[in-house]
Amino acid sequence: MQLHNLKPAEGATQKTKRIGRGEGSGHGGTATRGNKGQQADTGYNEKRGHEGGQMPIQRRMPKRGFKNPFRVDYKVFNVGQLDFLIEKYNIKDFTPDNLYINGLINRTDAVKLLGNGELKAKMNFKVNAISAKAKQAIEAAGGSVELI
Repeated sequence: MQLHNLKPAEGATQKTKRIGRGEGSGHGGTATRGNKGQQADTGYNEKRGHEGGQMPIQRRMPKRGFKNPFRVDYKVFNVGQLDFLIEKYNIKDFTPDNLYINGLINRTDAVKLLGNGELKAKMNFKVNAISAKAKQAIEAAGGSVELI
């Protein structure tokens, strides 16, 4: 085997279809585009969602609802989860930075504490929002809460 003997396997390559190069090529005349009509023209580009004159689905469907641009999505933690998280991740202070470092939240997430469950550990909390029941449970365990 030598370099000048190398060639692709049988059927691995195909000639490109040369269209619009005269009648003798078999692809002259209308250049495989059919006869007349919008799509026969050069530079034709169908827009996204175009359904050939039929009313597009995004216009047939009714409008519903409203997306509030000022909505704040919180990452929610219940008081009952905190003992487990503190023990598993060895968290000294419950702050968004510590939660981010341990992969529990994303950098821009806001943290909210809810009061479902019981808390045994005494700890300092820095959170964006907290329910009254959660604040009461944390202060009963001897901890402190600071809102960011």
